[in-house]
Amino acid sequence: MSPVPFTYEPVGATRDELAFCPPGFHPMLVRTRIGEGQEVFRRAAEAVLTWEMHRALGVGIDADADRAAPGVDVTVTLAGLIKAPCRIVWTVEESRRAGWAYGTLRGHPECGEEAFIVDRTGDGTVWLTTAAFSRGQKWYAKAGGPATRGLQHAYARRCGTVLRKLCARPDGH
Repeated sequence: MSPVPFTYEPVGATRDELAFCPPGFHPMLVRTRIGEGQEVFRRAAEAVLTWEMHRALGVGIDADADRAAPGVDVTVTLAGLIKAPCRIVWTVEESRRAGWAYGTLRGHPECGEEAFIVDRTGDGTVWLTTAAFSRGQKWYAKAGGPATRGLQHAYARRCGTVLRKLCARPDGH
């Protein structure tokens, strides 16, 4: 049995260019300063790669694995009601960059791709970049129009805020 297909093309497009946006989709790019130093980077990368950041946001995460990896299916549940099935399309774990992107599957309210990348710049500053291209798939996402995109941006900003708080705790929890 073949896996459920993605609901959009081109799958994996955010790997090479986070700001990529195909025609007919809406772009999103939100960058948040998390802190400074190798330990903050390590902590932030681990929180993103293991779903900890998402769980700390208060969203439900049901994943096939404890860590992001290509091919892992993830269902995000928002407000206890909206289920958003996705599949990890790529991951990166380098000395100064770590994260992943997932693409939407049938049943997701949107179609498109979203990436969560932690990077440490040359001056040691650690950033979270949340990037996506999407468009409404279900009637309520289409009807929401600009309000839906506003919620996506608010979610991305909240990711940065939550990750900053996770990384600021001395015990890391």
